[in-house]
Amino acid sequence: MYSTSRHFTRLHKKWTSRHRTLKEALWRKHKESLQWASSKIPKEKLVAGSLGLLLLAAPSHFSLPTPRLGIPAQSIAQELDTKIRLMLSLKNKVPQDVRPLTDAEEQEVGEVLSREFGFRVITQLKGIRLNRSYGYIGQEQHLARFPGDGIPIHFDSEEQARLYGKYGIAPGLGAWGYFAPSYGVLTQQDKERERYYIAVQTFLAPGYNEHVAEYRDFFKYRKMLVVNPQNGKAIVAAVADAGPAQWTGKHLGGSPEVMGYLERYDGSQKGSVLYFFIDDPQDSIPLGPIEVQ
Repeated sequence: MYSTSRHFTRLHKKWTSRHRTLKEALWRKHKESLQWASSKIPKEKLVAGSLGLLLLAAPSHFSLPTPRLGIPAQSIAQELDTKIRLMLSLKNKVPQDVRPLTDAEEQEVGEVLSREFGFRVITQLKGIRLNRSYGYIGQEQHLARFPGDGIPIHFDSEEQARLYGKYGIAPGLGAWGYFAPSYGVLTQQDKERERYYIAVQTFLAPGYNEHVAEYRDFFKYRKMLVVNPQNGKAIVAAVADAGPAQWTGKHLGGSPEVMGYLERYDGSQKGSVLYFFIDDPQDSIPLGPIEVQ
């Protein structure tokens, strides 16, 4: 035990020293960008929120976080690096006001996301696009996966139930009905599609009214990359519902798990995200949280 503790202490000191040097160099080179990013997050969330935000503190105030649940200091340092890198890559390409991106902005952002995540990320696929790719996301409830689904049987673990059970199940079904006809044939893919689902405004997509059936089939469980540009967190989600209504002032919705991971919370505070199609014809990219390569 003593030897392991001593080894960890040496490793922690080593990575603290290394990241102090890297952070100071990063601050000198990107001071304006880091100050901009820091100003976007309330101070009370700098510690409780994304790990990447800890790098936004002034150089003299930064220290490597204590590893969580046995996670090595090296892994935490790498997580910090990738999230900060993505935030800086997007900083000058994503406008501060939440509005539809121009074609040029969408092109630039798509190129950044494709490069950072290692797969093709685009706003138009098979000639179909949404009305926008940057907007406010709001909280959604869980969706019923099969007839008779309910909160007591909805989760695979007590931890999931503790974190997300309070949001309840929506009184109506998703846009494409149940994910499975019964519990007995519910697959892991069905579970993940509901767990990591988003609702998008399919009805506002250009050409929707002229091609309802085609667009309905295209959007069903379509994979999208959803990114919080303010903390560098990203998730691969499946389109499983249509909405929200225009009068809400929000442009898409996220499952409790999506919202929780992205640190986007509903209510008076509206959070902005980027949401782009993933070109994945082989269905090889898994749903759920994803890190920059």
